[in-house]
Amino acid sequence: MKKGLLVLTALVFSVACVFSMVGAADAPENIEMKSPVFKKHKKAIVTLSHKKHAEDYKIPCADCHHVYKDGKNVWKEGDKVQKCTECHKEAKAPKAKKGDPKMSKADKIKNYYYSAIHENCVACHKAEKKKGKNAPSACKDCHPKKK
Repeated sequence: MKKGLLVLTALVFSVACVFSMVGAADAPENIEMKSPVFKKHKKAIVTLSHKKHAEDYKIPCADCHHVYKDGKNVWKEGDKVQKCTECHKEAKAPKAKKGDPKMSKADKIKNYYYSAIHENCVACHKAEKKKGKNAPSACKDCHPKKK
């Protein structure tokens, strides 16, 4: 009985591993983070190495891909991957005018592409850097100089 349970557990684990690799394998190796919400990009476009993030760094898919319901990320591997701009439809939050209340960070992230991308990517890179890992966190590290 124990041997059968062990074999079944190994089989389930193997299938789960194969399916997790299939999801990452279907994704493009590199993703150009060019967004149509900007009329003109002020900095050079970031090229994200999806393969490095998923395979080499072993970042769980749901760390970047998300669908929030009741404040929780309910996205799971195998779900449709939406473009960031499907939810973060505006380019960059406007600065509050003198005397007007400032927009909350949560509202900026929810509505504005710039805030969402920078919160997701830059915040993660800075956290990894604090752990002593070599994660780029300066603008020039991800945005190469325009040619």
